[in-house]
Amino acid sequence: MIKHVFVFDPKAFYNQQWKMDNILDGIGQFFRTQQGLDFSIQYSRYRRNAITIIQEESEKAKAGDIVRIYAVGGEEILFDCLNGVAHFPNMQLAVVPFGESNDFLKIFGEDQIESFRDVPALVASEALTTDAIRWGVNYALNSCYIGMNSAISKKVKDMKARLNKGSFKIFSNLSTFLNYFVTAFDRKLAARKYKISIDDRDYSGNYCLIHVANGPYYAGKITGVSDATPDDGILDIALIKATHPLGTLSSMRRYSRGKKSKNCIVVQGKKISVKTESPIWIQLDNEYIRDTNINLSVVSQAVQMVAANGLSYPLASIAEA
Repeated sequence: MIKHVFVFDPKAFYNQQWKMDNILDGIGQFFRTQQGLDFSIQYSRYRRNAITIIQEESEKAKAGDIVRIYAVGGEEILFDCLNGVAHFPNMQLAVVPFGESNDFLKIFGEDQIESFRDVPALVASEALTTDAIRWGVNYALNSCYIGMNSAISKKVKDMKARLNKGSFKIFSNLSTFLNYFVTAFDRKLAARKYKISIDDRDYSGNYCLIHVANGPYYAGKITGVSDATPDDGILDIALIKATHPLGTLSSMRRYSRGKKSKNCIVVQGKKISVKTESPIWIQLDNEYIRDTNINLSVVSQAVQMVAANGLSYPLASIAEA
């Protein structure tokens, strides 16, 4: 038997209480018409609150039951729910996307995003065995960025927190462009020296970007590691070498459009160690951590992800490591 637990992030519905109320009504109406289905609705009030909620719901479940967690909101609640269910064999995770971006789900196709908002369809769907990226006690579903992208994304996120939603929409594109332009001339970020080991092979050097991917999308766009697949037991790792500022901007632009420049190395591996002399922002999905020593690894079959309407991941294109 499956216990269905919906974990809402109210912040994802800021100034849209009506939308959250409609979802809640839809869930209630559906389950009231079903016999023998166990469900509950919870609210994550602060970061990591979902992890505690999931633990408590798991303890309430009957022996042998599967606990299916529905992360309702954006990437923050998805990150927290992932870290609550990862590596527990009796748990499954469903994404109900109501955030600004849905990078992980885009692997199923842009036209399929809406099907993950169909609660009856999700309840009837099966789960896919899925890998995760692990760093210490943290798990990520989609990607880890080190270098320019993570530093710029953190600045933009901080700016968003200071502005209201309307003002942010007006200034976001301009601010992102200006941040990329300024950062390209900052050698501490765009040409930093890293000591890198991938499956015990040395790739040390000066890079503007390190992208460790479990999925092919970032910020709503296909990336240069378009073959990254979250069920192949391997990570796709892109290393973009440092060059002159305009060259860096060109390389980053190409990469964010799904292409690789001549100064981009793509490697597949199961683990990567990155060290640098001074702290730098690391973006783990939508979580930001500042550190100098990063050790990432793929955890094969870490989580069971619910796929709406019988969808499946694309076939992986695995190269010999």
